[in-house]
Amino acid sequence: MPNHQMPHNTDAEAALLGCIINDGDVQTDILEGLREEDFYSEKHRIILRAMKAIFAARMPVDVVTLADRLEHDGNLDSAGGVSYLTDLTQLLPSSANYRQYAEILRRDSVNRELIRVGKSIIETGMKGEDEGAALSHAEKLVYDVSRQENGSNLSGLGDGEVISSVIEKFEAIQSDPNAMRGVETGFKHLDRITNGLQRSDLIVIAARPGMGKTSLAMNIVEHACLKKNGTAAVFSLEMPRIQIVQRLLCSYAEVSMEKALSGKLVQRDWKNLMVASEKMRKSKIFIDDSSRITPAEILSKCRRLKSAEGALDLVMIDYIQLMGGDKKSFDAENRTQEVAYITKNLKIMAKELDVPVIALSQLRRIQTKEAQLSDLRESGAIEQDADIVMFINRPDVGATPEELQKGNIVKGAAELVIAKHRNGPPGRIQLRFLGESTKFIDVDEQGAPQEEPRYSGEEPPPYEGEVPPDEGGVPFD
Repeated sequence: MPNHQMPHNTDAEAALLGCIINDGDVQTDILEGLREEDFYSEKHRIILRAMKAIFAARMPVDVVTLADRLEHDGNLDSAGGVSYLTDLTQLLPSSANYRQYAEILRRDSVNRELIRVGKSIIETGMKGEDEGAALSHAEKLVYDVSRQENGSNLSGLGDGEVISSVIEKFEAIQSDPNAMRGVETGFKHLDRITNGLQRSDLIVIAARPGMGKTSLAMNIVEHACLKKNGTAAVFSLEMPRIQIVQRLLCSYAEVSMEKALSGKLVQRDWKNLMVASEKMRKSKIFIDDSSRITPAEILSKCRRLKSAEGALDLVMIDYIQLMGGDKKSFDAENRTQEVAYITKNLKIMAKELDVPVIALSQLRRIQTKEAQLSDLRESGAIEQDADIVMFINRPDVGATPEELQKGNIVKGAAELVIAKHRNGPPGRIQLRFLGESTKFIDVDEQGAPQEEPRYSGEEPPPYEGEVPPDEGGVPFD
């Protein structure tokens, strides 16, 4: 093949068309999945187009019906005439090899498309456009080619392959309960209910302002990366990078952030901070603090990170209501549609990257009642798209000094409510919040007896805190 020609193999194209004409089973198996772009020869594209029209009309594809269709469309001469159609059936090496011929076509088709994409990227680069727009354009073009190759077909269960995989999964879990464990959160009962955060899941952590959404999410990132050596991407639309690192450092070092910010650290605190800082330098936590970012931009950055690091274990986004949609048609009046668009694409991103995605969300104003799924702010699509929805309850946040002094409300007591769990039971998990180091811990880590998680159907405790102002000005969690 001369170097100036695009990749192609006309012999393989002719052989595959001959297989389709000669073998009805081949027609059923492969014809619908072929695209005109898979063929380099224009006459082969014309023949394929006629074949698909005949097949769609539920007629057999043979030389007679094919010649008739081509003549009806005025394309018989362009396709080589009846003599060429006859040659296709006679020059066929073996119809048993049709899959190999199809693979050759797809290989060359992809390479041709990549060459075209490369030319388009060069043209964009020569225009000297904004580097962000140029990179986004290039990534989208290459990704679109990749996505065409990743399409799956409708398939039955007769071969038993998928069923066997499920049985093997159950057997592995039976012999080792941790065999299929996802990303561990560091909270024992949460990990037991969820079996870790599972790949391709969208996990929403929702609460009113000041309840600790960011703290809880960063505690999970801390455990996954600093204690389990995982790789995480953190997108903070609310806090600057320095404040995120500040929280992480104090939490991991178990040092009071209040003392650190007021210059009251003792020698032991400094030692813990130095050890923690060295651990963090070697960690694979990547932070983006862009104040306005779209799902497409997050996906693009995560693709690059996963490619560069060879792995990506967790994505955390703080938070949904600060994100923007990719479509310019969204405005303040259809913000609900925009949030629905965002959550849908976050779920698609989790599936494509094959990682758990934690997305934080605000709640609507709550009137002295426990949070419900309907309280998710701005969109019911959050509930629909999420695999897990968790609420944080902290009665002491709105409690009066008198209530705390009487012991009616325990300072630092927290409850994590799993309101939706697509692949398991809902439940309630008792935690403690250490405000000075912005850290949630299991109850038994403070020396108190660990309570078993309670499941749905049990009466929740009444909420006793005061209602804070609406989220017009959102304080840091």
